[in-house]
Amino acid sequence: MSTPLLVHALAALSAPALAGATVLGLRVRRERTEAAEDRERLNGRIAELEERCAELERTASCDSLTGVWNYRHLQLTLDREIERARRAEHTDQADGPRPVAVLLLEIAGFDAVIAEHGRARANAVLRDLAQRLAMEIRRADTLGRYSGEEFLVVLPDTGAEGAVQVAERLVWSVRRHLLLDWSSGTRAPRPAGNGLTAAAGIAVLPEDGTHAAVLVRAADTALAAARAAGGDCWRIAPRPGQPSGGPRERPASAPERPSTAERDRSGKPGSLSACTGGDPLAQPVASHTPATVAVPRNVLS
Repeated sequence: MSTPLLVHALAALSAPALAGATVLGLRVRRERTEAAEDRERLNGRIAELEERCAELERTASCDSLTGVWNYRHLQLTLDREIERARRAEHTDQADGPRPVAVLLLEIAGFDAVIAEHGRARANAVLRDLAQRLAMEIRRADTLGRYSGEEFLVVLPDTGAEGAVQVAERLVWSVRRHLLLDWSSGTRAPRPAGNGLTAAAGIAVLPEDGTHAAVLVRAADTALAAARAAGGDCWRIAPRPGQPSGGPRERPASAPERPSTAERDRSGKPGSLSACTGGDPLAQPVASHTPATVAVPRNVLS
């Protein structure tokens, strides 16, 4: 067979193979493109699910009314801090076990706010005040809504002296906090104070207990003593053999401004809640565990 005929024969035989290879290449390219699009869609779906999970976690840990941490988060946090303190107690530390302070704060005076502005606006005031209180503690501390108008503060690595500084600062902040103003036109001069006061009870691990329920119960007992004293003050949980009027008590209404030591302790903003959102009635300031069941108080929500 001559060379031209051989070339034509090979070309005729290879044409179907070339066509098949071309079709196969196009199919592979299309499959790769579809696979890349599928990966992009899956990555977008994963990112969306992760965002939703993070939102659910924030919702599960935040109080819907005030925007600070809720009772569940307080429980988990206090249990964790107590467990850390117990672990530190069994290690060779010259300073001894790590202290953990619990501060229970109750705000009084919201009945007048409700009577003047209504419950919805009183809720906005409570939210605004809660955000202000959250800014008065360290990042390592945790403030959350315990029940009604009660807030619980967990203070890791803090003894009685440091807890007293925090109590004085929080009581002062409640008394001097500027309430939201819904009036139109020229604002009238505000009188000193806002009609709100706070009473605080303090308990410290390990002196007042080594369990979450015991610590919160001791703080609640101290809070009852502060409430009985007229409020606007703090009390430390009494210990066996110590008189009720001992040196562990001191009213907090005297200072008009926090001391330098208090401000130094609060050099950084507090444990802020990630679920703080917009509230049409409030413009809040930008913002761990009782094991017993909270007794319902005068809940505004």
